[in-house]
Amino acid sequence: MMGPAHSLSGAAAWLGVGAAAAAAGHPMPWPVIVVGALICAGAALAPDLDHKSATISRAFGPVSKGLCEIVDKLSYAVYKATKKPGDPRRTGGHRTLTHTWLWAVMIGGGASLVAFTGGRWAVLVLLFIHLVLAVEGLLWRAARVSSDVLVWLLGATSAWILAGVLDKPGNGADWLFTGDGQEYLWLGLPIVLGALVHDIGDALTVSGCPILWPIPVGRKRWYPIGPPKALRFRAGSWVELKVLMPVFMLLGGVGGAAAMNFI
Repeated sequence: MMGPAHSLSGAAAWLGVGAAAAAAGHPMPWPVIVVGALICAGAALAPDLDHKSATISRAFGPVSKGLCEIVDKLSYAVYKATKKPGDPRRTGGHRTLTHTWLWAVMIGGGASLVAFTGGRWAVLVLLFIHLVLAVEGLLWRAARVSSDVLVWLLGATSAWILAGVLDKPGNGADWLFTGDGQEYLWLGLPIVLGALVHDIGDALTVSGCPILWPIPVGRKRWYPIGPPKALRFRAGSWVELKVLMPVFMLLGGVGGAAAMNFI
């Protein structure tokens, strides 16, 4: 799928988690709902860090472009080193390492560790990165006609404001993890979810997605998981733009309303 659909699906997924938490009698504080949805929307773009033409490659200028090249080469090296006889020959690393459940868990766990050990500035950096990605994904038309600096300023300002809101008692800095010093440990959860939702979205397209790696399936270690071919679509096709994106918006709206106990 393309960036906007990925971001919409990520936001909808977190709002769905919020609805489930409310139904279970443990509602999220509203700042956790909002911030988690934005982080998940941004994190849903991150697996494409292995693709130099993806939205994330443009998000932070030369830094993200250079990082995309490094991750592409790393992913390709891992693919070559671990592939089985049934895996096809490839020329690049797109839709390999960064499109797996293991990568999602590692990135989310790493983010939680950074938030746990790095203090407020680490949290601000995590929020800034994912809020910029959320703007690039959810407001992609406006982001493309604006300068990168304006998008970065919006991300930095929003990160500062939202961190201040979360820091207030009862607003969710210690949501889920309530031990002393465990504030913001939950930030890794929407990052894991966003990456997994991205992978599931890509699994619906014609190429499938090797979500299960490194678990082998038959003669392949990089087995492209997906529905029957008749149910798959091409990224950017009318199915994605005219069907899935409206569905994600509808599900996100319903999930958000349920998470806030409006319905």
